[in-house]
Amino acid sequence: MGIVAGLDSSSTYTRIVVCDTETGAVLRQGYAPHPQPSGEASHHELDPQAWLLSLGEAASGGLLEGVQAIGVSAQQHGLLPLDAQGALVRPPLLGNDKRAQVAAADLVDALGGRTAWAEAVGCVPQAAQPVAKLRWLARNEPEAARRTALLMQPHDWLVWQLLGRPARRTTDRGAASGTGYWSAATGSYRPDLVELALGQRVALPEVLGPAEPAGSTPEGLLISAGTGETMAAALGLGLGPGDVVVSLGASGSVMAVHHEPLSDPHGTITSLADATGMHLPVVYTSNAVRALRGTAELLGTDLEELSDLALKSTPGSHGLVMLPYLEGERTPYLPHTAGTLSGMRRDSMKPEHLARAAFEGMLCSLVDALDVLRGRGVEVRRVVLLGAAADLPAVQAVAPALFGALVVVPAPADYAALGAARQAAWAWGVAQGTLSAQGPPVWQVAPAQVFDVSDEDLAVGQAVRQQYVATREQLHPGAF
Repeated sequence: MGIVAGLDSSSTYTRIVVCDTETGAVLRQGYAPHPQPSGEASHHELDPQAWLLSLGEAASGGLLEGVQAIGVSAQQHGLLPLDAQGALVRPPLLGNDKRAQVAAADLVDALGGRTAWAEAVGCVPQAAQPVAKLRWLARNEPEAARRTALLMQPHDWLVWQLLGRPARRTTDRGAASGTGYWSAATGSYRPDLVELALGQRVALPEVLGPAEPAGSTPEGLLISAGTGETMAAALGLGLGPGDVVVSLGASGSVMAVHHEPLSDPHGTITSLADATGMHLPVVYTSNAVRALRGTAELLGTDLEELSDLALKSTPGSHGLVMLPYLEGERTPYLPHTAGTLSGMRRDSMKPEHLARAAFEGMLCSLVDALDVLRGRGVEVRRVVLLGAAADLPAVQAVAPALFGALVVVPAPADYAALGAARQAAWAWGVAQGTLSAQGPPVWQVAPAQVFDVSDEDLAVGQAVRQQYVATREQLHPGAF
């Protein structure tokens, strides 16, 4: 038996889990918060030394004693521009920094439109992505841009620090696929896109294979390739083909595990790679739980009471239909639209019907996103719901019928840290000759609530969907 650790350096904290290599059982855990970025709401930058201090605090008290390997998961889309000596030319631009919105639009035009980007790297630039941040840096801080010689993301930088800042700099295919200048389809960088954004070519980290270690410390502690939080969470959840993850945040996402990269000419699908050699095509929506919160505020209540209200209504919300496009929408691509409430009649204008319309509208919008993937041949055996709203009874009651599949709500756990630990166990096992590089170790399945769907449920769900689609097509014909 071996012992490995997985650490997740998110935007707000560091979590560490120490696990048994054979079963994945958690033996010990550590936690420490990160300081929060200061400044304007749209600006998110932080001294990365804070990540190391948080890591040290989380690992205090001998937490890592006896550990043979460590895997690193970290927040995605952060950009760390380094000079030729490996020093930062400016503080990292974190994933939720919004200053690159105009830069992203400029890049779309500079390459010839959304289709050109989808064909090049399987995604269209968004403000969060490093490629858009590079464009912002070149336009707004040209001196820092000129000094930039190497690009890293948070997990790359943390792995490099743990290894003592060696000459070899590495990343993995999962994190690389979110940069906007690495293609999951070809498995290679597009340095010309870095030059298009930054105005010059720079060094990029070597992309490691899933079970390939980044290196070992002088003490012999193996450090695995690491990956982004999304990919680590998928590994920690034990996802495989046929699994679709629906994340319910303020915005939403629908992500499938698939055997090949997917993209589409409109850039609706973002083609990500996972941490095992598979692919994670994702379709994003601009609105999810924000539609529930807006409805709750309108009714003077909270999400829990909104859920209770919704369950007092009936499927179809007495004819009310909410198109939840409160912040414009990415799927369908309607960036300048607004939300709509239709079907209002005197007998439908009751709090419980509005509450249910909000849940049905949010979930139908996510079904639209899922249908994009289904239309490209993605198998859907079960839908895994993540996010705090996944625990709301109204979500659990409505989702199986609308998604038309088994719905699973995993118990809360540090899945990104667990995924990082599982990757470490894999790399360590391969190095020891006890595991194959073809697949990660089989660990215990995460406990979860399971919600099945009957034929009657499917018929009801189809009727609700038809009502929603008819309204969407009336107001936004040809959006799909």
